[in-house]
Amino acid sequence: MTSDFVRIVEVGPRDGLQNEKTIVAAADKIALIDRLSDCGLKSVEATSFVSPKWVPQLADAAEVYAGIHKRDGVSYPVLVPNEKGYERAREVGVTEIAVFTAASEAFNQKNINARIDESLKRFEPVIAKAREDGVAVRGYVSTVLGCPYQGDVPLVDVVRVSKALHDMGCYEVSLGDTIGIGTPAKARTMLEAVASDVPMRALAVHFHDTRGQALANILACLEAGVRVVDSAVSGTGGCPYAKGASGNVASEDVVYMLHGMGMHTGIDLDALIATGNWLSGLLGHDTASKVARAAG
Repeated sequence: MTSDFVRIVEVGPRDGLQNEKTIVAAADKIALIDRLSDCGLKSVEATSFVSPKWVPQLADAAEVYAGIHKRDGVSYPVLVPNEKGYERAREVGVTEIAVFTAASEAFNQKNINARIDESLKRFEPVIAKAREDGVAVRGYVSTVLGCPYQGDVPLVDVVRVSKALHDMGCYEVSLGDTIGIGTPAKARTMLEAVASDVPMRALAVHFHDTRGQALANILACLEAGVRVVDSAVSGTGGCPYAKGASGNVASEDVVYMLHGMGMHTGIDLDALIATGNWLSGLLGHDTASKVARAAG
């Protein structure tokens, strides 16, 4: 029997803030992560140790990670692009990292200036070091349902890249619809194709809500058996390489839907709504969460 517990991976502090125009102060990022931990989230993606030249919004990664209150039982993964990023992360005591690539050759070239196979090769020494250091590694595969540059992305490529990350040592692989182009039947078909080569328990879904399909896509994937969902408080973010891509699906909306289905998350929805509203105030725009708007 499939579990009725769904683990939410909160990506707002990293994937959300890195694509917001407003640069949030380090002290406020620390307060955000601490508030999210207080809401009952078990996975809060804290920051990214990529070059500050490319992502100035997260130039304070070391300061932020060092400053957050690490709760027992909560993981605080950070994104690292290469060995240099890994070393910077380890200097401040990071115990979980995430690596990222795409299922689309064209997107990889635009995003990280490398072919898929080149990007995977870059991760080999990072994942080997992480294994030596006892550091957990999560993998991201973007453009799993479509690419802004090449259009359709063959399912075989999504499966191949996901399997490669899992085989290299990623305990979990997050499947990302970067430009929010997917619809429920396609999302489920994609997930089931990947699950034929990677265990469902090692898969997560990550949907942007560009076309208003994220919750429907998540539901279709839950019905197929996935039990890990990425989302961002207040629906922050977007994608600088995907024209018109709006933010991630709002964590508040995902939690509301899950609780309404009788599923469990361990999250205090009222506290999460309050945190999202607080963040929206910092960013200077309305929350993208419909649940938060309805709550007033």
